[in-house]
Amino acid sequence: MNEEETVFLSAAERTDRPRSLFFLYCAANIGILGLVYGAIIVGFQLSFLQAVLATVIGSFSFGIVGLMSLAGRDTGAVTFVLSRASFGFRGNLIPSVAALIGHAGWLSINVCTGALTVLALFATLGLDATPMTTGIALAIFVLLVLASVVFSHDMLIRMQTICTYLFGFFTLVILAIIIPQTDWAMLLAMPDGDWAANFLPALAFVAAGTGIGWTSYAADYSCHQAVKYSRSRVGWAVTLGGVVPLVLMLGVGILLSSKVPDLASSSNPIEVIKGVLPVNLAILYYITAIGGLTPQCFLGLKSSKLVLQAAHILVNERWILLFQTVVVTLIPAYILFVAQDFQGTLEGFLSIIGKLLAAWSSVFLMDYLLLRRTHGYDRVLLTDPVRNALNSRGVISWVVGFVVGMLFSQTFVFTGPFATGIFADNSLNVLLTLVVSGGLYSILVLVGDKRSAA
Repeated sequence: MNEEETVFLSAAERTDRPRSLFFLYCAANIGILGLVYGAIIVGFQLSFLQAVLATVIGSFSFGIVGLMSLAGRDTGAVTFVLSRASFGFRGNLIPSVAALIGHAGWLSINVCTGALTVLALFATLGLDATPMTTGIALAIFVLLVLASVVFSHDMLIRMQTICTYLFGFFTLVILAIIIPQTDWAMLLAMPDGDWAANFLPALAFVAAGTGIGWTSYAADYSCHQAVKYSRSRVGWAVTLGGVVPLVLMLGVGILLSSKVPDLASSSNPIEVIKGVLPVNLAILYYITAIGGLTPQCFLGLKSSKLVLQAAHILVNERWILLFQTVVVTLIPAYILFVAQDFQGTLEGFLSIIGKLLAAWSSVFLMDYLLLRRTHGYDRVLLTDPVRNALNSRGVISWVVGFVVGMLFSQTFVFTGPFATGIFADNSLNVLLTLVVSGGLYSILVLVGDKRSAA
């Protein structure tokens, strides 16, 4: 079997409808972590209206994923095979490694969330949180995640559809319970934050943790779409599949923050949610949340496997499974037992990986919009490592955007000289990275076209 045969799905394999993408992304984003995100948004010292605006506008960053998904719909190829066009085979190795770090990070965060949810279920049943119960909770959830490796693509879509309806129903029930308990006077009395120093960083935090964080998955699932469905239907299915649950979950988190003020700062933010729910409902909600997080983690496992294979880093199925097992076990164990700072780990992770993915995704997206959307993908670019060894325009744009973003960043490993003012200690540098990389690549493409014409 040659490279071209393994890169592109056949027409017989492309039978999905756009609604399958809606349910896939909806189930993946209606997770319990969204409640914590909503509480963190309030922590940016925003008014209630500003918090809602940051939630809605930031959630529409999923439109980037929707646009990038069109490349998969057009070709039947996965994300990091298509990325070869804008970076070349050798150049694609750099963002591939960045994507693997991103997948590992998100998998670890989701596994931690799952373990904390199991631990919260234990607490609701009367079991105290101890190192032993924490270890048992982690082991239970890791086993559930690894068991999901046997899911086929069709099974995944069915699971995500069920999770969307089930978890969505419980979320609406919780919303009905929370609204009467909400301290509306406190929420509406919160003063406006500064639009530049508070609102923009909150908006960037939502975008980095939602839409931008999902960009490396984009074509991995849209490549299964039947070619008869239009680009607009596919793009909107992906976009709304992310926006609808995010607005709902982050909105509930904002309301919860008035009732549970330590929601964002607790060592187990999932456990404090039970304080606003009847015990029986809390038990059902936690069980449903655990079930919903499992296929969400499978998305990360599947996409990380596709990245490893596309970059030819690992191709053997057993080695890939071993690599993934180490990721979903050791990193979450470090967060839970050593760092013991869930929110700090989450924000520290987003501060770096957000820029890596923002730089890569903006290059990928501009390459698609400026070149591939009209002219299509030349199969030589995707299958011949000799004729497409390196696309210097993509690599330069990616590196420059990331370096600029780091210069405006304050992270746990590096503090840039310009990480002051509105760029101090937040994710606004992620949006700067997105603009710089995409803008530079567009300029290099347009200049190159003019030279070719001359």
